[in-house]
Amino acid sequence: MIKGDIVGLRALEREDLVLLRDWRNITSFRRNFREFRELNLTNQENWFMRLNASPNDFMFMIEKLDDKLPLGACGLLYTNWIIRSADFSFYIGHEESYIDTNGYADEAARLLIAYGFQNLNLNKIWMELYDYDEKKIEFFRNKFGFIKDGTLRENCFEDGRYWNSGIYSLLNREFRGNK
Repeated sequence: MIKGDIVGLRALEREDLVLLRDWRNITSFRRNFREFRELNLTNQENWFMRLNASPNDFMFMIEKLDDKLPLGACGLLYTNWIIRSADFSFYIGHEESYIDTNGYADEAARLLIAYGFQNLNLNKIWMELYDYDEKKIEFFRNKFGFIKDGTLRENCFEDGRYWNSGIYSLLNREFRGNK
């Protein structure tokens, strides 16, 4: 387990799949994910099997340290070992927070970013965020200094219209400089 002061990141277990499915199916969450369909347990089990077989994907359950309450999920996915980059996946599912204000998201994101740069020796952590996902954009820009690398024009269809998505990233040297 990767431990902070109030949260820890632990490897996902098969027993987590029902909770992950339920969180991923929250309508206000799902609109921000690349997976647009309602997920069933078979979808989650297939994803879990692929994840465990991959040397390039690292997913964690975020949980409170004091009582082991599951709070959310996060990961570094699609790791490219040549350019040393990974896609950042992150949300707080507990109480449908998405990004909470209790400090859980702050610490969990910091732990995962530090793990990526310090343990996996990544150079870049990036994420794709849809333009309407203002809560997550502001969180990662303001708290961690993620920078918008570029725009993928009309890359998402939501609420009857096309939306742009942005690619946001943080370099290892920027993270070290922001500590």
